[in-house]
Amino acid sequence: MSAAASVTQLPTPYLLFLGDATEAAYAKTAFGLRDWAPEHCIGEWGCDTATISTGLPRLTPKEARARGARGLVIGIANTGGVIGPSWVPFLVEALESGLDIVSGLHVKLASVPALKAAAERAGRRLIDIRTPPPNIPCGTGSRRAGKRLLTVGTDCALGKKYTALAIARAFKARGVNADFRATGQTGILISGGGMPMDAVVADFEAGAAELLSPAADPAHWDVIEGQGSLFHPAYAAVSMGLLHGSQPDVVVVCHQPGRECVLGHEDFPLPSLAETIDLNLRIGRRTNPAIRCGGVSLNTAHMDLGAARELMAHEGARLGLPVADPMRPGAEFERLIDYCLG
Repeated sequence: MSAAASVTQLPTPYLLFLGDATEAAYAKTAFGLRDWAPEHCIGEWGCDTATISTGLPRLTPKEARARGARGLVIGIANTGGVIGPSWVPFLVEALESGLDIVSGLHVKLASVPALKAAAERAGRRLIDIRTPPPNIPCGTGSRRAGKRLLTVGTDCALGKKYTALAIARAFKARGVNADFRATGQTGILISGGGMPMDAVVADFEAGAAELLSPAADPAHWDVIEGQGSLFHPAYAAVSMGLLHGSQPDVVVVCHQPGRECVLGHEDFPLPSLAETIDLNLRIGRRTNPAIRCGGVSLNTAHMDLGAARELMAHEGARLGLPVADPMRPGAEFERLIDYCLG
């Protein structure tokens, strides 16, 4: 299945599989679908060792199938995109219960012999969406018409996708011609198309970003989901190619207050917001000399409203930029949208 496949071609509604996750950040696909495509989600399921929950009903595959589910989505985005050995019996049970399996992991479902055999026995599909289209060209660096906003971050899994979705929605609410451009598995499942940037061969990263956001009407905005971080010890290459190929006019920097180290790499402290803004602008100027920072998006889901607004006000004054949490509508977010639109 190509990265541009429509959601209507996928086996919705879904049962969300949480694997053996004990850290919510590694289940961002499940949470993203719950929050942005709830009409496609019937329930959740996972190994007995999983300690997180999306809050959806806990259903076995047979129960979910009886309620109308047609597919099981692997809701995990783990390091390396691998299928945990402990998951395999659960995935086989889902196939035998009449569900197709949808995965955004790097490891292909059919490469697991037990899954391939079970799918053939049950007549079910194994669907990998983390598959780039063929014949991606190298990037050209040539300027193209239209406007672009890219979300960037201090780390992985802290709000780049949610921020891009919220900004695209806010642009449209103001009558701006805008599209959300997905660059990862969850965004592709939510929007129905996109480019799985971290599955693209490195030489073609910038070209893939150019394909994702082609020339458009001068007043049109592409709001592009960021990936990784320029500071990440493993994933910076994806962030770099996406930044160069997107040629954003505006970047919005995303951060989770309280996170001090790179997720899964505790020996690497997170950069400051000022460092993150500076490095993204310096690198981004290579393909768009007019790039600017439109503001900061803070993921304050773990804070109460009063503390979150106090922090946003403090950081905004310190940085001289709008600072908001896009999931907390209000004056702060409206100022961020104003500044992004210029």
